[in-house]
Amino acid sequence: MTFKEALEIELEAIRVMLEQKNIRYGNSAMNPLRIFSSADPEEAINVRIDDKLSRIKNTGEAGNDEDTLLDLIGYLVLKRIVRRLRGKDA
Repeated sequence: MTFKEALEIELEAIRVMLEQKNIRYGNSAMNPLRIFSSADPEEAINVRIDDKLSRIKNTGEAGNDEDTLLDLIGYLVLKRIVRRLRGKDA
């Protein structure tokens, strides 16, 4: 397998995961319900990233759990999307 082929597989997996979660959670990353938190979407994603990194640090699951790695990558991609949709540099 070439680097390009592996890259395409990984990026497709991330795209599919983000689309599925967007459907499952009703676009909550971009348009949160704001029942308990009034944080803007980018700040809310920052909190999720911090929580995920804290969980990795405290459990030592950094390289062992594919879901954890995908979640962290997904949050970082969502952060770039929020910034892009706001007209900021991603």
